[in-house]
Amino acid sequence: MTTSISRAQPFYDEPLPIKETPVQRRRIRAAWLFLTPMLLCLLLVAGWPLLRTFWFSLTDTSLSDAGAGAFIGLSNYLAIDGDGWSGILVDPLWWQAVRNTLHFTAVSVSLEICIGLAVALLLNVRFTGRALVRAMILIPWAIPTIVSAKIWAWMLNDQFGIINHLMLGLGLIDAPLAWTADASLSMWAVIMVDVWKTVPFVALLMLAALQMLPGDCYEAARVDGVHPLKVFWRVTLPLLMPALLVAAIFRILDSLRVFDVIYVLTSNSSSTMSMSIYARQQLVEFQDVGYGSAASTLLFLIVAVIAVLYLYLGRRQMEVR
Repeated sequence: MTTSISRAQPFYDEPLPIKETPVQRRRIRAAWLFLTPMLLCLLLVAGWPLLRTFWFSLTDTSLSDAGAGAFIGLSNYLAIDGDGWSGILVDPLWWQAVRNTLHFTAVSVSLEICIGLAVALLLNVRFTGRALVRAMILIPWAIPTIVSAKIWAWMLNDQFGIINHLMLGLGLIDAPLAWTADASLSMWAVIMVDVWKTVPFVALLMLAALQMLPGDCYEAARVDGVHPLKVFWRVTLPLLMPALLVAAIFRILDSLRVFDVIYVLTSNSSSTMSMSIYARQQLVEFQDVGYGSAASTLLFLIVAVIAVLYLYLGRRQMEVR
């Protein structure tokens, strides 16, 4: 005997919409009540300066007389006159700063994630003096960036720097290297200093995540005789992915707006100039508030787009997993 199924009825029961209970509504209202002061402070501290900066980017305001600027629209970004196109979007120095910033971000963040993960895996192993090593590894992160950059500037000096002295003593080089003056070496010198400074931060996040991993997975893998490398790729790394994404987005945002370490080591050199240094040069040295504000606005937009895109792709990857 066959049973006919009506086309109007589905093969499964559709889930009923969940209605909010009074308790849930009270919790939501309480959450917004606690969030409101923070959101107001955020609008005051970040929102107003951002809007003010965008307004200045639409004017020809000068630093010498900030109140006398006239509205010029998008001319600071892109404009055409009798001599051709002008504005920040056709400025070769700006695009050089964008390339430098992206190069610095890609290389430094990649090295920091890899080295930080390796350091965290080592510190997660039980050995004598582990607590002391964990405390010592945080020293570079605890030193203010300006101070550490200045220390490295002395160490990398081509006349009296200890780096050249050691490399000459070991026979690695024949003559002192101008680490921060040579265009082919300055970016790598800046990346080296930044990696030394921020690897402890990534290692600390990774170490905290490692200590929260469930031990039963590793016990099962040990009983089954699975190779440690396979355990790392199939168990440890997937479980660490949320912490890796957090560490990466923090470091990407910091690297995209980097200023202090590059400015201390190489000042306004075009070979290492970042977008922040470019905006500061236009604003302070050239006293062009409008042009400098346009550079700052573009920097904010680039950082925001990359952050949103990274979070979206990271969330999609986590959903696929």
